[in-house]
Amino acid sequence: MKRNWLRFMALTMGIPLLVAMLVACGAGTTTTGTGTSTTQGSTIIKVATDFPVSGADAGIGKSTENGAHLAVDEANANHVIPGYTLQFDPQDDVGASGVHDPTKGANNMKALVGDALVAGVVGPLNSNVAQAEMPIANQASLAMISPANTNPCLTKEGADVGCTGANDLVPKLRPTGNVTYFRVAATDDHQGPAMADYLYNTLHLRTAYVIDDTETYGAGLAKYFVQEWTKLGGTVIDGKSHGVKSTTSYLNLLTAAAASKPDVIYFGGNYSTGGKIIQQEMMTIPELKNAVFAGGDGLTGDTNFYKQIVDLGGKAYMTVAAPDVSKIPAAQTFIKNYTAKYGDVGPYSAAAYDAMNILIQAIKVALTKTHTPKDSSDSAQAQVFRQAVVDALKTITYNGITGKISFDQNGDTTNKIFTIYQVANVNGKPDLVAKDVVTVQ
Repeated sequence: MKRNWLRFMALTMGIPLLVAMLVACGAGTTTTGTGTSTTQGSTIIKVATDFPVSGADAGIGKSTENGAHLAVDEANANHVIPGYTLQFDPQDDVGASGVHDPTKGANNMKALVGDALVAGVVGPLNSNVAQAEMPIANQASLAMISPANTNPCLTKEGADVGCTGANDLVPKLRPTGNVTYFRVAATDDHQGPAMADYLYNTLHLRTAYVIDDTETYGAGLAKYFVQEWTKLGGTVIDGKSHGVKSTTSYLNLLTAAAASKPDVIYFGGNYSTGGKIIQQEMMTIPELKNAVFAGGDGLTGDTNFYKQIVDLGGKAYMTVAAPDVSKIPAAQTFIKNYTAKYGDVGPYSAAAYDAMNILIQAIKVALTKTHTPKDSSDSAQAQVFRQAVVDALKTITYNGITGKISFDQNGDTTNKIFTIYQVANVNGKPDLVAKDVVTVQ
C-alpha cells in the first residue's frame, strides 16, 4: 500500500467551530417514570460510554471516559440542545480477569440497546471488545463512535489491508449491512508502518524481534509492523511475530531473542497484556538492555509503566492514533478544563471529547428529523431515533480539538494522524514526550 507521510514536530489547527442547529420541540410536557417528556418524546437523552475503567487498564480507560464525560457536562451547561438534558451513562468493560473483556462489553451493549433512551455510545477502547459489541449495536441501529479502536478489519475488507479469510469480519460485525460504527482513530495498517518508518529511518535501527498478545488489536498491529519493516529493508528475527499471551513471564522468548541481539523489541498489545512484563524482563538480559522497546497505543496511559521504564533505564517508543493536543492552540481550553477536573490528560482523552461532541451534534440533527422515545421501554421509536442519529453521523463534518473530522463510507475517520512518543523524565516526572507527528495522506 502506498503511503505519503507528512511529518511534523508540532501541529496547529483552527479553533473548533460548533455548528448551531435549530431543534424542533413538541408542545406541552408530561411526567413519566424516566423524567419529563414532551408530548412526543422524553427530554432526557442518554449518551453512553464503554471503556475499561477499573483493573489493570484503568490508566488509559478512565482518562478516556473522562474526556467524553467533560463533553457532556459542557454541553448541558451551555444548553447545546435546548429543552433537553443529556444523561451520561458510563459502562466498565473490565471482566473477572481484571482487564478489558469482550464478554463483559457485549453484556454492556445488550443493556444499552435495551434502554430506548440511549441515543449513542462512545467507545470502546479495545478492538476485541468492539468485535463483540458491534453486531449487537448494529442490529439496534445504535451508533458507536470509538476514540481508540485501530484494527482495520472492524470496518474494512480486502487483501490490501489483510482483511480476508478469518480476518474478514465486516459481514459478522455489520449484519444489517448498515454502517452504525464510526471511529476517530486511524487504523493499524498505518499505525504499525508509522512506527516502523520512524525506527528505521529516524533511529536507524535494522533488526527487530516482534511479539504480540494474540488479541485482535495486538496481532494485527504486529502484522502491519512486520510488513512495513521488511519492506523498508529491516530484518525481522524468525521472519514473523511471536504470538504469545502471558500474564506471568516472557523470559524464555526474550532469552531466545537475545541470541540475535535485536535493535528493537516490538510488541503488539497492551501494557496489561504483556507490555509491562516484557519491558521489565528485557532489562534483566544483558544483550537486550540497550535494545529499544516499541509498540502502539496499547502501551500508553499507565503512569506506573512509564515510571518502570525510566527507573530501569530503558528506551521506549509508542505510537498513538491521535495528535499531541498539547501542541494545538485550539485544544488549550480543553486541557485547562480537563486538568482542573480530572488531572493529567490521557492519550485518548481529547479524542473521546471530540467523539462525544460529534455524537451530540448528530443528536441535534436527528431532533430536526424525528422525536426521542417516550421512555426507556419505547423500543419502536428508539429504532427510528437511533437511525436518524446514524444518518447524521454519515454526513457530519466536525472541527474538533484533534482536527477536522468526517467519516468515510466505512465509518473511518478522514483525519489520519499519529504521534510518536518517547517515555522520558519531564520535570522529574516520567511521561510521554512527543518526538514526531505523522499525517497519512
